[in-house]
Amino acid sequence: MLSLPSRLSSSQFWAVFFPSLTANISFWATVAINIPDFTRYARSQKDQILGQVGLPFFMAMFTFAGLAVTSATEVIFGQVISDPIQLLGRIGGPFTKLISIFGISLATITTNIAANVVAPANALVSLNPRLFTFTGGAVVTALLGIAFQPWKLLSSSESFVYTWLLGYSALMGPIGGIILSDYYLVKRMNLDLEGLYSDSVDGPYYYQNGFNVAALVALVAGVLPIVPGFLHKLGILSNTSKAFVTAYNNAWFVSFFISGLVYWLLSTSKENEQKHRYAN
Repeated sequence: MLSLPSRLSSSQFWAVFFPSLTANISFWATVAINIPDFTRYARSQKDQILGQVGLPFFMAMFTFAGLAVTSATEVIFGQVISDPIQLLGRIGGPFTKLISIFGISLATITTNIAANVVAPANALVSLNPRLFTFTGGAVVTALLGIAFQPWKLLSSSESFVYTWLLGYSALMGPIGGIILSDYYLVKRMNLDLEGLYSDSVDGPYYYQNGFNVAALVALVAGVLPIVPGFLHKLGILSNTSKAFVTAYNNAWFVSFFISGLVYWLLSTSKENEQKHRYAN
């Protein structure tokens, strides 16, 4: 099962590889952005690093298991079966299927609680703590999840990978780029802890009437180059430049670096302007 030849030529492989890589990064980009929901409970920087250091290894093992099992289905059944639900329907008896259904259900629930519920529930609590509790935010998140009709997104790899994952990576990339640029390049890893929780107009993070205009501009700058390729993918634009298609296929990378760079330039230019004003 490990010796099956590739069905793609070299050019076909690279045409699929980069959009797939972007989609996988996009899949994890959400958790990467809200990982402070978990790491804030770590006692030290070393503890939070140790808590995540094994993740790449275990994800590589999970990926290998998926590839190996999928390859094995062609050897055993004569066709590739990548959907684990369909595969479980072809093997074992009623008891095996019952155990498998229980395992998949448990994995889905535990994964969704950690990856998809904690962040939006906390966000709703922060948005209006009088209206939302964590439980209430989790219920609203679950209802919104149903309203998004994920079964339609998962109906095909085309809609899930090349439309949904690549599409929203154009939002995840700029947010990640702005956060890292702000922390490492602008703030130089120095944060005012009291200021983070202050709503005073004189607070260090109040910016312009409560809005970080530089971050908003950088966000738009990162998203705009992806829009033509996204509209082309949806069929709204019949033709577009190959450059925009390439940008869309690498949406996370393009938007991440553009937004990070624009935010850094705007923030440093504003700091220099303020220093010049104070000097005079």
